Amino acid sequence: MHFTLRQLKVFHTAARHLSFTRAAEELHLTQPAVSMQIKQLENSAELPLFEQLGKKIYLTAAGKELFDYARNILLQLEEMEQVLEQMRGVRAGRLDISVATTANYFATWLLAEFSQNHPDVTIKLDVTNRAGLLQQLEHNDKDLVIMGRPPEQRDLVAEPFMDNPLVIIAAPGHPLCGEERIPLQRLQGETFVVREQASGTRSAMERFFSTRDITLNTGMEMTSNEAIKQAVEAGLGLGIVSVHTVKRELEAGHLVTLNAEEFPILRHWYVVYRRGKRLSPAARRFREFVLRRADHSQYGTMDLT
Repeated sequence: MHFTLRQLKVFHTAARHLSFTRAAEELHLTQPAVSMQIKQLENSAELPLFEQLGKKIYLTAAGKELFDYARNILLQLEEMEQVLEQMRGVRAGRLDISVATTANYFATWLLAEFSQNHPDVTIKLDVTNRAGLLQQLEHNDKDLVIMGRPPEQRDLVAEPFMDNPLVIIAAPGHPLCGEERIPLQRLQGETFVVREQASGTRSAMERFFSTRDITLNTGMEMTSNEAIKQAVEAGLGLGIVSVHTVKRELEAGHLVTLNAEEFPILRHWYVVYRRGKRLSPAARRFREFVLRRADHSQYGTMDLT
């Protein structure tokens, strides 16, 4: 079987997205160019790698096998480049990082400060939900990931670097505003606007109330923190969000936090990567920067002003 690294990369990207169109966008190619590269690879393999059912494409059995090999080959090539770069002492480099949607409120500040100190490092930032982050970690697609509570069952290195308090937000005119030490039982009569099921914030909220035998009325489900803030501000219910997402709204008086018992729920932000992964010089410097920037005595109560 004869193939080029270009064909392998095009195939791997298309297989990861299960879309020739999205592969073309990521690789800055035309869709016919992607189709041609994959067709040439299929001719070399003498087996179909994709099959189309309706409007969707799927990997064939041969495609699934090749995808695993392609991923390992491309990872080894990337690692080789990083090792040679490190041996050359090159100061420049690439940092491919992914952050949770909630973390993006402070991650851009971190990256801006890092970039000022390392202007020759090219940074690629992806902002996605928890499900996307877990998939990227599974496939080892990113140098580093910044997220909330990482899954315990996976072979990961997860280092806490900053507090991530979850607070209850309300519109300024809500009846519970101004009350002290609101009992958790009183919250059962309120409607909550919540994140989707796969969200880390949603999971933390449900664990917290479940252990206290409290059942909340989740009237609306949103896929972003911005949508939750707007819904709460419009008086559609209460919300539970990371305090990092509402800094501006609290300062402007558009939202308030409620003083409820046992709140805020204290969580942490983590910098995460696959165990055994050989970090590039740029990724290693960024990890060290993040951990050093944080206040370790309190897991990083970072001043972002």
